[in-house]
Amino acid sequence: MLDDIALADLAFEAEGDSLENLFRGATQAIIEILANPATIGSAWERTIHRQDVDAATLLFDWLSDLVYWKDAAGVVYRDVQLSLAYRAGKWELEARMHGAPVDPVTQELRSDVKGVTKHLYDLSQRGSRWYARVVLDV
Repeated sequence: MLDDIALADLAFEAEGDSLENLFRGATQAIIEILANPATIGSAWERTIHRQDVDAATLLFDWLSDLVYWKDAAGVVYRDVQLSLAYRAGKWELEARMHGAPVDPVTQELRSDVKGVTKHLYDLSQRGSRWYARVVLDV
């Protein structure tokens, strides 16, 4: 985590040797910021399909989906399987989220993320690696 970005927010950086691996790393960061995934069951499941011509917009929207479903379904996540492909000029994401309803008795809950922000948000490629900086409102 990047504690020097803002006091009321949480921030993280993710990187990967491919854009798909970067998406996986950023997804895992959100999962672990919300709760310890080892303490979460898998009674809840949802599949998400998203596409966009811009990878940065797709990542932002996808991470926002994770926060949305946390609130809308009242769940935290055990794991997410995702695939990312570039077809016909668009990035296409397919993800299957597994989790369980929030239960503070059996789960190690961490931070209640309110949203993904545009503050200092960045997705870039440097050489063969992909990097992202994400600031979360908590």
